[in-house]
Order: sequence, then C-alpha cells, then structure tokens
Amino acid sequence: MTSPSARRHAALVLIEFQREWLDAEHGRLNHLVEDRDLLDTAVRGAAAALAAARAHGVPVVHVPLVLTPGAPELVGWAPARLGLRAAIPKAGTWIEGEAGTEFAEAFRPAPGEAVVRGRAGASAFAGFSDLDQILRRLGVTELYLAGFATHVCVESTLREAHDRGYTVHVVHDACAAFTQAQQDHVREHVIHHFGAETDAAAFAASLAATVPVRH
Repeated sequence: MTSPSARRHAALVLIEFQREWLDAEHGRLNHLVEDRDLLDTAVRGAAAALAAARAHGVPVVHVPLVLTPGAPELVGWAPARLGLRAAIPKAGTWIEGEAGTEFAEAFRPAPGEAVVRGRAGASAFAGFSDLDQILRRLGVTELYLAGFATHVCVESTLREAHDRGYTVHVVHDACAAFTQAQQDHVREHVIHHFGAETDAAAFAASLAATVPVRH
C-alpha cells in the first residue's frame, strides 16, 4: 500500500474523457469500440476513481485532445503519411468547437481542477502540452492513469511518464481499448515495464487509508 507521504504527491490523470469516446450520438470513436462491456466498466471505474480523488483532496488533471481544423498541430515539419498524424485529419475527429471534443457530462472538470492545454499527439505530454508543468507545480511525482484508448494514448502516456521520472500506475478498470485483446495485451505485456497496475477500488481504498476525507 502506498504510504501517506507518497500519496500527498499523487494525482489522478484522466485522458480523453470526452464525448468522442463516451457519447453514442456524437462520438465517432465510440462507434468503433467493439467490446461495449469494457467501455462501460471503464466509465464506472473512472467515475469511482474520480469520486475518491475528489473526496480525499488528491489532484485531478484532465487531459483532452482538441485540435484545429485539419489538425495542423499533428502534421509538424513533414507530411503526415502514416499513423494517427494521418488518420486524425482524415477522420476529422477532435476538432475544436465540435461536440466530440466536449467533456462528457460525468467527467467535466470541477472548479480548480487542472485542464491540460496544447497537447498534440498520443501521449498526454506530446506537442506543447503543459501537463509536465502542471504536475511540477502541484508537486506531483506519482500518476494514476485512466482513459482511452488503453493501447494508444494511455500506453503512450505511461511510457513517456516513466521516462520523465514519474511513478506510474494504470487504473486498468478505468481504461478501455477497442477490444478485450488489446486491453489484455497492455496489461500482460506492457504495463510492468513502465509502472504498475491497480484498479479503482484499490485506488479508493488506499486513499481512505492514508488521506483524511474532505468535508
């Protein structure tokens, strides 16, 4: 179990809890999720983790993806021919001002919670993201990751956070991939190289054991 001193330096990082993933009407990526139970589990787990973090005064950092039309932020200095740099502009997802980029209602930032700006890429640290500055300002050294997709943006953030020196936990039942096979691959073959995994119940229990509840 995490010690009280370590817990004071922890944050819950919520990646892409936006309507693109969580709104069946406006979310184009929502329609690509093959394992609906996996997505539903992630929503419940993330809601529980968020409630616990807020109750115990643990910082919550929201990491959206918001791009301008044509996603020039992703193109960079060379033509975008492959990967997400090519796929996102073609799909027209994550465009500023469209419904898909809005936070899902249950995961809207509360007053005082940090919202990352300038992100452009799979990792929450990518592009001109101010995530690292936010975490340093808050004195955070330990991250608990939740979000979408497990095998893309969560994994990319896990890897980069590790290389930047953070202690990283993936809240596996607060994350979802498109399929169970993708989810299982990350859990079985990736996470242990860069951090550890936990679940929402264990995260909440560790907070209850180490940090006074806010009233």
